[in-house]
Amino acid sequence: MRKISESAAKKEIERTLKIEADAILKARKSVGPEYFKALSLLLGCKGKVIFMGVGKSGLIAQKIAATFSSTGTPGMFLDPTEAKHGGIGFIQKQDLIVCLGKSGESEELNELLPALKSLGVSIIAITANASSTLARNSKAVVITPIREEACPLNLAPTASTTAALAVGDALAIALMKARNFGPKSFAQNHPAGRIGKRLHGLVKDVMRSGDANPVVYAEWPLRRALVEITRLQAGAASVRDLHGNFVGLITDYDIRIALEKKKDILDLPVRKIMNSRPTFVSSDSSIFKAIAVMENRRNPFNVLPVVDKGRPVGLIQVHDLRARGL
Repeated sequence: MRKISESAAKKEIERTLKIEADAILKARKSVGPEYFKALSLLLGCKGKVIFMGVGKSGLIAQKIAATFSSTGTPGMFLDPTEAKHGGIGFIQKQDLIVCLGKSGESEELNELLPALKSLGVSIIAITANASSTLARNSKAVVITPIREEACPLNLAPTASTTAALAVGDALAIALMKARNFGPKSFAQNHPAGRIGKRLHGLVKDVMRSGDANPVVYAEWPLRRALVEITRLQAGAASVRDLHGNFVGLITDYDIRIALEKKKDILDLPVRKIMNSRPTFVSSDSSIFKAIAVMENRRNPFNVLPVVDKGRPVGLIQVHDLRARGL
């Protein structure tokens, strides 16, 4: 059994990652008018966006097609060999073809070009060879200027496929922005899995409620509030007045700050220490919105009170969200 030293493995892994990272940086420097031309064709497409590629480029084409579909631009993969044996009948004039190939000279792909041109469809090429047969027969040519693969033999597609994948993702995201494809649209395309839960789920599905919801009164002494916060292991509690209305939030952080300023605080009323203007959400808000509220701040929240009609009905705790994979 052959062995490799840890230092040799580290050196080879780092070399590969550097070459592939450089490939993406080179692709970034190549961004120009052809990218805009490709985006214009994609935005103007009235039919399907069909991706093609052979071998490893075919696998990358499949992934890019999936990314397009999930971000608002319906895409599908068509194997060039299958296309030559009847699959081309799936293609219509209003469709757009995106062909991937480092050399742009794959026989399986280029043999299709006359048939595609006779159908009147436009072709976008993603290739490293601007003078290739594929490039000459395309309406837009997105160049990935990769000459060196990470493979020590410079044969196995590695850096070139990484660059092509990154370029495909970049086009998909640019289209997503251009189409104003937001969270609601994204949710329609992702009904299952963790993404689906974040986008479709509601705060009331994940919040601590009922007896598990830590709530204290503003006039309680701090020592009593501490008992409630500790009992439910929430790190915080919503604060209500004598009428049951939500008036603030008290967290263990607020208590620590108060202790640093003054040692004898346990008999102070909660209202003296609480945050009287906390951010909160309703129980019918999406989990996606709640997470965004908690994360998109200079100092992210660990807890978020849930308030309906002025009453504290729940609490979202970041550890609960992590436990659910959200």
